[in-house]
Amino acid sequence: MMSNVRLTTLDNGARIISSCLDHVQSAAVGIWVRVGGRYENGNMAGASHFLEHMMFKGTKKRSSKKISQDIEGSGGYLNAFTQEESTCYYARVSHNKLWRALDVLTDMYLNSALDKVELEKERGVILEEIMMYRDQPHHLVMEMLGSALWNGHPLGAPIIGFPETVKNMKRSELVAFLRNMYLPGNTVFAFAGKVNHDECVKKVKGYIGDKKKQSVPRYKRVTSNTDQEPVMLLEKNIEQSHLAMGIRIFGRNDERRYALRILNAVLGENMSSRLFQVVREKYGLAYSIHSSCHLYQDSGVLTISAGLDRHRHRQGIGLIIKELTKLKAAPVGAQELKRAKEYVVGQMLIALESTSSQMICLGDSVVSYGKFTPREEVINNIESVTAADVQRLAKSIIKKSRTSLALVLPELAPGDERYYRKQLRTL
Repeated sequence: MMSNVRLTTLDNGARIISSCLDHVQSAAVGIWVRVGGRYENGNMAGASHFLEHMMFKGTKKRSSKKISQDIEGSGGYLNAFTQEESTCYYARVSHNKLWRALDVLTDMYLNSALDKVELEKERGVILEEIMMYRDQPHHLVMEMLGSALWNGHPLGAPIIGFPETVKNMKRSELVAFLRNMYLPGNTVFAFAGKVNHDECVKKVKGYIGDKKKQSVPRYKRVTSNTDQEPVMLLEKNIEQSHLAMGIRIFGRNDERRYALRILNAVLGENMSSRLFQVVREKYGLAYSIHSSCHLYQDSGVLTISAGLDRHRHRQGIGLIIKELTKLKAAPVGAQELKRAKEYVVGQMLIALESTSSQMICLGDSVVSYGKFTPREEVINNIESVTAADVQRLAKSIIKKSRTSLALVLPELAPGDERYYRKQLRTL
């Protein structure tokens, strides 16, 4: 269970972490940069995601086509993703192609050309991506929820940016953003699979060991003064009513994060959860209803999302609020608590069978916490959660002052906003 994990920090602050799995024939490698949507201000909203796209558009020695061919041509897989607080470029290959994959990724990381012609083409691609998401109400309502939870704060802006910021972002601004953010001390190289840690360190050092140590960038923190809107509504020509409810909570270093994992599993993470059983199975109001939790450095959110019957969405909202209230009113039963723990632990163990998942676990841990916490310790912390812990957590976070509701509705009626504000006041 990830027992062979090693972490090395170079003099310039770059970190290399690996998990050696001698029994597999593949290896996954990821370059993690601690930069994402919340590091952007004003006209730079979407810059991290824009750069992620541009990294694949060519370097000084590789064309865009050559980048993909060097990985996929040997049976590998290449991709990337941008989050609120990190960006990751990764590949999964057969273990004997690992150094080629690392060479491709470091070439992208160090030598991206940011070609003017390619940049303009990719600008159009991203604008179409924004429009695609806005045509999907389940994406749109989540964007609205983020804006409501952290109103006017970078953490509440969509990672992809806004049409106006993407349209107006200059190449010189992207170059400066890259230069200021893609620093050794802000970067983690994560390896998992049939790898040797000392060789990984040697290879990475050969690529960036001569880079100087620099101060890492900072971001605007979330405080009690960060504005939060209770309700955001939008009318759209759709067949379902789409809901996203968010409760603004603590950051990732809070010890209550383990109780949060259990609360989320009980509430709505799977088909056995309370929301699924009540809203879908008992009343047939939704095909999809789900809860999730996301923790950042200084804030977080417990989210409930659903696509509801357009004529009965008010009933659905009432049922959701009722289930949230129940979590505060009474402790979780012994069998339900046991099932939730087994689900959370089981999902974690299943994920560890994949080299890509292990690499993501390693990279995300070091970027987020500066270290890797053994999975045995995480499991012990989850197992130690009590019903009283879950109820205590529910009482502390499920409050009207912490809650935002976003709705995309087929039709808005007079008094809708007042009605939904009143519903939230019952929490």
